[in-house]
Amino acid sequence: MIEPHAPARPGAPPSWRGPARLPVRPGTGRFLVLAGVFVCAACGLVYELELVALASYLIGDSVTQASVVLSVMVFAMGIGSLAAKRLSGHAAIGFGAVEAALALVGGCSAMALYAVFAWTGDWGGLWASGPRCLLVAFSLAIGLLIGAEVPLLMELIQRIRRQDAGGAVADLFAADYVGALVGGLAFPFLLLPFLGQLTGALLTGTVNVIAGGALVLGLFRRDLSPRARWVLLVANLAVLGVLASAAALVGDFERAARQAVYGREVRVALQTDVQEVVLTGGTGGHPLDLFLDGRLRVGGRDERRYHEALVHPAMTGAHARVLVLGGGDGLAAREVLRYPDVRRVDVVELDAGLVRLARHDPGLSALNEHAYGDARVHVTAEDAFRWLRGTPSAAYDVVIADLPDPGITASTKLYSQEFYGLTRRVLRGSGRLVVHAGPVTARPRAFWTVDATMRAAGLATTPYRVSGRDSGFPPGPDLSADASRAPHDWGFVLATAGTSPPTLRLDPLGPRLHTLTGADLTADEWSAARTRVPGLPASTLVHPRY
Repeated sequence: MIEPHAPARPGAPPSWRGPARLPVRPGTGRFLVLAGVFVCAACGLVYELELVALASYLIGDSVTQASVVLSVMVFAMGIGSLAAKRLSGHAAIGFGAVEAALALVGGCSAMALYAVFAWTGDWGGLWASGPRCLLVAFSLAIGLLIGAEVPLLMELIQRIRRQDAGGAVADLFAADYVGALVGGLAFPFLLLPFLGQLTGALLTGTVNVIAGGALVLGLFRRDLSPRARWVLLVANLAVLGVLASAAALVGDFERAARQAVYGREVRVALQTDVQEVVLTGGTGGHPLDLFLDGRLRVGGRDERRYHEALVHPAMTGAHARVLVLGGGDGLAAREVLRYPDVRRVDVVELDAGLVRLARHDPGLSALNEHAYGDARVHVTAEDAFRWLRGTPSAAYDVVIADLPDPGITASTKLYSQEFYGLTRRVLRGSGRLVVHAGPVTARPRAFWTVDATMRAAGLATTPYRVSGRDSGFPPGPDLSADASRAPHDWGFVLATAGTSPPTLRLDPLGPRLHTLTGADLTADEWSAARTRVPGLPASTLVHPRY
């Protein structure tokens, strides 16, 4: 397949196979190779980030998934570099084949991971689940192919114009690192928000195969036999055909996969600037369910039980000014507004898109009883931690932290000692803070770590749990768990800035509740106390413990 090269120079290293026969001047050829390095490096980093992002969304626990992807990929890159030494004598055709394979594997990886997650479910065991196995397999394959690029490119660039090894490595790595920078910035700011994970990965694969094929077939075509040129051309066209077909079908694929995950009642599916939001039901007598990044956040069958238990124990006492952290669905605000003497409700929600949906979607706005239409409600789209740092002291009678599960990595800072210290500062003297602290029976250590962290911040706490949550979908950090392992309760912690723990009771002059009584709260406090895990350290920003 490979035409004979010029004989090696006397005293040249074994890898030296004579100058390449280029259709352009050596300086131009060298520039084109470095441009190819730039593009391929950008594509390679996009594949890495896409695997990390999709695995965090599909499986959960972003720190673990990022560690798995990056460590496996870096290991595989080393193996790929060693393996590529065998191709140094056929660097042009080897690089072309590597880029075609990388474009196919990397471009299709997102769809394959999503398909396995949607249609196979959990296969049992921590690392035996389908999504986790495929994540490791793709990380390994992509790492091997990326690792093989550098030795082959080094051979090609040296054949254009021989130079000292240090200079060649510096030029090659400079182009590689700049390309990685561009790919790293393009993924979160261009590909993900405008194209989504699936189409973004397919487009990256298309750019990858075009760049690799054009470099070899255009610049180094004289190094290939006619048969080799045809084989590589057909392979590249086949990869382009697969990627284009997948891109044409991506819309239908996403709809089918969402129905496999969420059921056939998917009514709204959108990607906001923060997360994927999916609404199912809410019309025709079907209960409304709200999913955020694949996690069940609001279950229409039992959301009132959750929100009544979250809000009303904290509303016993003064409650003229109330702060809701999170709660963009408007359901916590709905419960607060049932008290006519509430004068102001501030909702601090990071995701403005979720708030817009809660305002205008017929099903969700009906469920929250049009809470955002009440003049007392004021919404700020900002990170709760950052917002608290600029809030005046002693500003609120009640703070309600309606935040995601503490085991989710992105939420960890909102369950830290520093966060609770900021929250304590904005409470008035007798003010109360209530925190959703995750399930008790399924993850007691995380729940009691929240309690220990709040006490370390100077708060006096009263933990309680409420049973009865719908267990039809895993809502917590591990999204690959099957429904049988989903939590069956919610855990809460009520706190004050005083020295005595607050009494868990309901306001006798408050609204009539549908699911909660004073007797229930007494039992809920006792039920939580039985699960206590003593001696747990507090979670901090620099040492998260969830």
